[in-house]
Amino acid sequence: MEIGEIIGDAIRYPLNHTKSLLIYLVLYFIMAVVIIFTGVGLVAGQQANNLFSSGVIGIVGLLLVLIISFLINGYGLDIVKFGINRSEDAPEIDIAKQVINGIKLTIVAFIYFIIPLIIYGILSNINQTLGLIIGLICFIIFGFALIMGECRLANTESIGAALNMPEALKDLQAVGIVKTLAIIVIILVVAIILNWIGGLFANMGDIGSFISAILSAIIGAYTFFLGNRAAGLLYSDIA
Repeated sequence: MEIGEIIGDAIRYPLNHTKSLLIYLVLYFIMAVVIIFTGVGLVAGQQANNLFSSGVIGIVGLLLVLIISFLINGYGLDIVKFGINRSEDAPEIDIAKQVINGIKLTIVAFIYFIIPLIIYGILSNINQTLGLIIGLICFIIFGFALIMGECRLANTESIGAALNMPEALKDLQAVGIVKTLAIIVIILVVAIILNWIGGLFANMGDIGSFISAILSAIIGAYTFFLGNRAAGLLYSDIA
């Protein structure tokens, strides 16, 4: 697919699946509520000098937040997979599968970024400027490779395939580095413009702040679908 086709499809995709967007927003709302209640519970437990209750509340709250976060990431992987298959449908919620895949994605992302971080740390001890330059280059390269690794994970559900960095870099070459960069830049520009529009209401008093917060959540959901759909379509040419 050409760049224009990918972006056009990805822009329309969230608008054609408002029900799925709503599900995403509900999940994020639930996670936000859990975070707030966990914080309130921790403060109340500490004020009552009940460390056991605070500990239980903190652990339960953290587990719930992690599960919802993994679920959202796994759902995003399914959006990528639907893009790879060029399916016009949107994925349904499959808690067990998507939580597991969300955990896999977290592991993959951690490993892809820990390597350039280690390189940066080692070189910085030798020369700060050298470490910064080489580290930044490594972060960019591994960031591009991670996009392919995420697509490989979505396509196969295999963490081994996703962590096969040489093959991920080959996929990047096959897709096209310039094409991938162009897609990333366009999506970033779209996200910046949408967030700028949403932020226009922030200085209009309490009602404006409320509208801005709602718009920010909707824009966040929209760009989540947009980015994952574009990644899947990008990878579909070589899948």
